[in-house]
Amino acid sequence: MQSKLVRIESLRSDPKNARKHNEKNISVIAESLKRFGQRKPIVISGDIVIAGNGTLQAAQYLGWKEITVVETPKDWDEETIRAYALADNRSAELAEWDLERLSEQLFELEETLNVEDLGFNLPKLDTEEEPIEDFKSYDETMATSHACPKCGYEWNGSSK
Repeated sequence: MQSKLVRIESLRSDPKNARKHNEKNISVIAESLKRFGQRKPIVISGDIVIAGNGTLQAAQYLGWKEITVVETPKDWDEETIRAYALADNRSAELAEWDLERLSEQLFELEETLNVEDLGFNLPKLDTEEEPIEDFKSYDETMATSHACPKCGYEWNGSSK
């Protein structure tokens, strides 16, 4: 697989691309390109971008003139190219975050950069908040209201 640098104006976004890139998504990709550069090539077939349409849009937004690409293998037919484009977009969606590790890393990075530039929002802890004055202490005899989150069934009760 040989990568090469091509003029962005020579490329076209895939008219059959099933993936939409909203303004927030393009902004995050653009911020990544500014901070880290292009670390993986976009995939093209002829002059059509098969994988990396969001990267192309972000590079255009940034005013880039060239971008790194790789071409699909010459023996791929249209069906194989379509299947690859869908698989490329879908595979990242199927992954899951390890929320504990993600949280640790984001809070560490928050000390030196704005993690919103990476597309994440951290909760802001308000340490100035006044304590709630009318909070009643809880004990096992206190009746409480409950509702099932699935079916909505409601009941009251206590542990006694």
